[in-house]
Amino acid sequence: MASNESYVIVTDSAADLSEQQLTHMDVASIPLNVFMKDDPAIPCELRGEAFYQELRNGRVACTSAANLSSFRDTFTKILSRGQDILYLGFSSPLSCMCATARIAAEELAEEFPERSIRIVDTLCASLGEGLLVYHCAEQRARGMSLDELYAYAVKTRLHIMHWFTVDDLLFLKRGGRVGTMSALAGSVLGIKPVLHVSNEGKLVAKQKIRGRKNAVLELGKHYGAECTDKESAVFIAHANALETAEMLKESLLHDHGAKHVTIGEIGPVVGAHAGPGTIALFYLGESREGDA
Repeated sequence: MASNESYVIVTDSAADLSEQQLTHMDVASIPLNVFMKDDPAIPCELRGEAFYQELRNGRVACTSAANLSSFRDTFTKILSRGQDILYLGFSSPLSCMCATARIAAEELAEEFPERSIRIVDTLCASLGEGLLVYHCAEQRARGMSLDELYAYAVKTRLHIMHWFTVDDLLFLKRGGRVGTMSALAGSVLGIKPVLHVSNEGKLVAKQKIRGRKNAVLELGKHYGAECTDKESAVFIAHANALETAEMLKESLLHDHGAKHVTIGEIGPVVGAHAGPGTIALFYLGESREGDA
């Protein structure tokens, strides 16, 4: 997809883009670290159903940001080829990826004074971050310069709407997103929270919906009310819940006028905290302000 080869777009594994998508867009990705709490010395290589089955079986997955050397290694390879870098990173309230990227950029500025590294805190997560990467890759293919694309990314990031619901509140309780009593009561009563990502890049609970199907369809209602361009790409992400994701896709296409809907999987970085069964929806909207 790239046409402007003077710079490279780099993101991270929290964007939940597949290898095929990254290759097609010509985007590099830096992985965050995932491990099981009972075996922290060994990186977790499980993906998809196998990963989520372990969570259902009671194992606890933990995550951490990539270390400084990972950023240095990735950035150095690109800079050594005579190319600049635009890094689109995981929301800073949820990770220190952007902070680490800035340290690497400052150190490498001394080694490569003629090159530029631009860091964008996307204030996005999962395929919301992935959707911003997608739009940036499209703009690069149309010939945007590094400085133009940096400005575009900063402007567009707060127009990437995030709505999601989880199947098991206990995973959010572990991360401090809901209290113990709320989690237990919600599980007993069948209450499913509808959450979004705020202007500050934080996860915020907005609604409590009775029943999983109702909660998932509520995401589509937000799309119908907020999407500013029904021709633009829409991403659905799921945590081992493809059938539910396909139900939401059908609702978007037939009830809300969406034209281009892509389903992807929530990877272990986000899935460790959201839990199996999570469904998330991402699209372009006017702004997040009304829901922040």
